[in-house]
Amino acid sequence: MISKNTIKLIKSLAHKKYRQKHQLFLVEGEKNVLEVLDSSFQVPQLFGTERFLQNNSGRITKANIVAEASTDEIKKASLLKSPQDCLALCALPKENTIPPQLESFTFYLDGIQDPGNLGTIIRTCDWFGAKTIYCSPDTADIYNPKVIQASMGSFVRVKVFYTPFAQLAEIAAQTQTEIMGTFMDGENIYNTPLPEKAVVVLGNEGKGVSTEVAAKVERKLSIPRFPNENDGPESLNVGVTAAIICSEFKRGKTF
Repeated sequence: MISKNTIKLIKSLAHKKYRQKHQLFLVEGEKNVLEVLDSSFQVPQLFGTERFLQNNSGRITKANIVAEASTDEIKKASLLKSPQDCLALCALPKENTIPPQLESFTFYLDGIQDPGNLGTIIRTCDWFGAKTIYCSPDTADIYNPKVIQASMGSFVRVKVFYTPFAQLAEIAAQTQTEIMGTFMDGENIYNTPLPEKAVVVLGNEGKGVSTEVAAKVERKLSIPRFPNENDGPESLNVGVTAAIICSEFKRGKTF
């Protein structure tokens, strides 16, 4: 059973200030819940239907409190339009400390606002083996339920660090990591030799890369439009851009 007070708590976790107040975030959907149960995240409370709990009896022991709930109860508590048969309240982890070394390839997200875009980028990075992402302080919160949902469980494997760009630029300089960025007037990524080590900046959905960050970009990249005419879209979705860039950086790599 899910009490009225617990439903109220779950609903409040749609907002960052309540996630911080209660030090909790919400995970919904069978795939995401099972991913978090198999991860290092702490799960104070887990709610599931009888079917879900029986089918996953060996994995739900990770949760501190496990409670059976009806489908209707989960629907009342859920933030999804089409709720599934489980949800979990997870403890916010301690804030990650910026590592002194960078991966050979990583992104810096400069003011990405759409939670769905952030979740998609996290999932894309997981697919291509990039295990860290850096974000400006005003980028969407990774523990927003929409980010969690769009990441499809990848948030448990990809570490996200929030930091002003100046700090990341300093680490990049110390580790001989090139700073690149996506711009409409950049070099054609398909014709550009790409370095082994790079931080690629992805800008805000509407404004692009901020002036402050752009000043530190050493090389501009662009994804050309085909055909190159003026009647097409003005830009690509930032999540799609991230996937193309990952693919180009990984092209020809052996595993």
